[in-house]
Amino acid sequence: MAEFYDTHAHLDYPDFAGELDQVIARATDAGITKLVAIATNLESSRKVLEIADRFPSVYAVIGWHPTDVGDAPDDIRPALFELGRHPKVVAIGETGLDYYRLPSKQSGGKSTDDEVYKADQAGLFRQHLEVAAELGLNCVIHQRDCFEETLAEFEPFSSKVRGVFHCFANDPESMRHVLSLGSLVSFTGILTFKNGANIRETLSATPLDRFMLETDSPFLTPEPYRGKRCEPAYVKEISVVAAQVKQCSTEELSVATCETARRFFKKL
Repeated sequence: MAEFYDTHAHLDYPDFAGELDQVIARATDAGITKLVAIATNLESSRKVLEIADRFPSVYAVIGWHPTDVGDAPDDIRPALFELGRHPKVVAIGETGLDYYRLPSKQSGGKSTDDEVYKADQAGLFRQHLEVAAELGLNCVIHQRDCFEETLAEFEPFSSKVRGVFHCFANDPESMRHVLSLGSLVSFTGILTFKNGANIRETLSATPLDRFMLETDSPFLTPEPYRGKRCEPAYVKEISVVAAQVKQCSTEELSVATCETARRFFKKL
């Protein structure tokens, strides 16, 4: 059986409460030998570290998600420095920018609120990048409806920090821009969707050694399980489609993606 990693899963979410042993066992049975648990705030960061301590196959990424910037401390760096020295912390994140639900789109929101929201997200993102550079870690980057803005914030740090632009859904030209900075992209179960032809096109153009696979569990469940909760075992289904797109065997895909993940997450 070909070995794969799930490089982005939210194992601390309530969706998995009381069932983590079984979820991780199913992943192991499916050949998913390493899992990267992604945090979304400081409480979440502590939870994913607890999970990583409990399960040998699980590693942690700590940080604060951009859509929750309104609840973030003014300076998250001291907490990230403290938690980031844990031996199973393999990256900082998930961090970045997200303009999908701007305040002006909400009831009573104003365009002036958007500028504050964007500035706050950018400041939070930079704090993560500063910590990552200081600790010698890479970043898991979230971007939605703001690819160019995310790149503009990231590029000044690109000589010190590599990023993986997770759940990548942009075009091949955008992918090549990310790769030109020494960073990576990562693909989810969207690859398997009937309406995911654009994602498959980008994957087809991505070099075999410059991307990783992820589930983004509990979201983005691949075919044939759409409509159900996603879990790390389903990397297996994603890998089958990815191998078809790349016109390689699952064994070749396994070697390439796992080696890429180990180079990016150096503590794996």
